[in-house]
Amino acid sequence: MGVEDADLVLRAATEDDLPGIAELYLATRAAAVPEMPPIARTPDEVRHYVAHWDLADPRAREVWVAEDDLGLAGFAVLKKDWLDALYVGPDRQGGGVGSALLDLVKGVRPDGFGLWVFASNAGARGFYHRHGLVELELTDGSANEERSPDVHMIWPGAEPIANLREQIDATDRELAEVLARRFALTAAVQGFKPRGGHLDRDAAREREIAERMARHVPGLEVERVARVLDVVISEGLDRWEQDRS
Repeated sequence: MGVEDADLVLRAATEDDLPGIAELYLATRAAAVPEMPPIARTPDEVRHYVAHWDLADPRAREVWVAEDDLGLAGFAVLKKDWLDALYVGPDRQGGGVGSALLDLVKGVRPDGFGLWVFASNAGARGFYHRHGLVELELTDGSANEERSPDVHMIWPGAEPIANLREQIDATDRELAEVLARRFALTAAVQGFKPRGGHLDRDAAREREIAERMARHVPGLEVERVARVLDVVISEGLDRWEQDRS
């Protein structure tokens, strides 16, 4: 399927496009340093990886390319409800290619999608903000190849309130499971303490935990984390003392 906008054509990628996609990605990432960290793979590793993309199964990966009179101008990669990549060649940026690709992605994912962007990439974060995406979390980058802090962003789709409420409900389910496990562990450790309960609370250790948690999620200040942690620990200890009595 192709979509033409002035001199720009958007279409599904073919295997013949893969070498050009790899070279555009390498050139774009190199030109973006230091706003983006250097890639963690060698150029040959990138070329090998892209060359083996399976384009026959759109359930695994969808790849779209943008072409103009000069050739390949950008590409976007979708994996289910994630925008895995959106890159525009260094010499084509600022001309609407990225906006056209993003609009296409919104069209094929009307219920919304998520993506990760490096925290240092102010240009990309601003671009996504201008196109209606919102930031949900900031991480320390320990989960990505470059080990660079990144931001989880989403486009909440045509029904943003419903979409965000679904994500809130899913997060609440996860939170309930984590709280249950935290309460169980709090109760279990009391049996190994001299007195147990509130009498054996360790303020220094609780502060250390709050600081460690805040380092992993830079978007949350230590004091805010400490207040939440205090409630969780207090409620867990109250429950243990209640059950014990």
